[in-house]
Order: sequence, then C-alpha cells, then structure tokens
Amino acid sequence: MHAKHTSLPARHRPAIEVDVVMRREPVAGAMARWQPWRWVLADVMLHAGPDETALLARDEHHEPQAVEPIDAAQAPEGSSHWLYPRFRVELFRDDAEGYYLNLESPQPCFWVLWRPDESRLLDGEPVAVPQAASLSYHDAGRWLDAQERVDQVPAPEEVVDWMRGFVDATYVPEPKKRKRPESFRPLTDRFGQPVRVSTDKLRRGGAGQ
Repeated sequence: MHAKHTSLPARHRPAIEVDVVMRREPVAGAMARWQPWRWVLADVMLHAGPDETALLARDEHHEPQAVEPIDAAQAPEGSSHWLYPRFRVELFRDDAEGYYLNLESPQPCFWVLWRPDESRLLDGEPVAVPQAASLSYHDAGRWLDAQERVDQVPAPEEVVDWMRGFVDATYVPEPKKRKRPESFRPLTDRFGQPVRVSTDKLRRGGAGQ
C-alpha cells in the first residue's frame, strides 16, 4: 500500500531495496491469557543500494525466511525472526517534505506497514506480513490515519545520507507569509464597523492655543 505520487517514471526515481525482519515474541504478564504472542518490527536492512537497485528486476514476491537474530542476547526468550526480502523504497520529488521531516526528527527511521495474514498461520495464529516500507513522514501519517499497523526502526547512516542528498537537491520550503503589522489593521467599533479618524478637531485645537 503506497501513497499515490505524481513524479518521475519508476525507472528514473532514486530507489533502494531493503529486507524487513519481523519478530514473533511471547507476551508476558496477564495479557498472555488473551494474546500469547505478538509481532513487532525487528529490523530493516539494506539489501541493495541505489546503483545496485537500478540494475535489479522488480520483484513483488516477499516470501518469508526464518532467520537467526543478529544479536541473540537481546532477543526475548522464545522469540523467532522472519525475514521478508526485497522491498523497494523509492524517493518521490513531490514528497520531499516527508523525507525532510524524517531527517529533522531526533532519529531518522524506516516505517513499515504490516498486516496479519489469516491465510498464513503459525501455531494457529496469523503471521505478520509487511506490506510496504517508506522513509516518508507523510506516508507513515497516512497509514496511521487509516488505522494500519505501522512500526519504525532507525535507518542506517548510509541510507540517511542518501535521503539527505535527495532532500538537499529537491526540497524547497514554502515561503512564510509575512505577518501584517498591527498598525495596518483597520479600526472597527464595537459593532465591527469601520471607524473614520478625523484630525480636523486636533488641528483646530492646536491653532487656538
């Protein structure tokens, strides 16, 4: 599920490919009575950089693969990791502000939209399947507004640098509207009608002194 953009043809858009890793982990405490397991986004890893991605055929199939966690010591006991390969992340000129806002955040990140797939079961429960990955703050906002499941993880430094180069080349902030000085605001009476200020009386008063 991608937002609609009206910019360059796909072959001309900057793009990378990433692998998305989802983690299935046991729920602790009282909640485990109703939900023994939960899915969370574990990682988004760079699969192919901009130069490599331009040479790759587009692949819309994301079959999951069971993988070992990079840092097994940090993974909750009993959890399992599933890698979904080759999600294309493109940069659109008409969404440059979305990437700028991501860069301005304390930690630039990837956002991933995922859904439980009722046709894929693990221990009788739906498997979490990523649908799209994005670097756009606006994409994440639209997904959340649509009540989708959206998680985020920090983006690698090389991806942040690539996104910053695109923003520097394409993003033009909207000029701020100049606020009109208070002295130029029209005077009105308590009924909202314009007030006419006359200086005749002042001039006559000054002449008689």
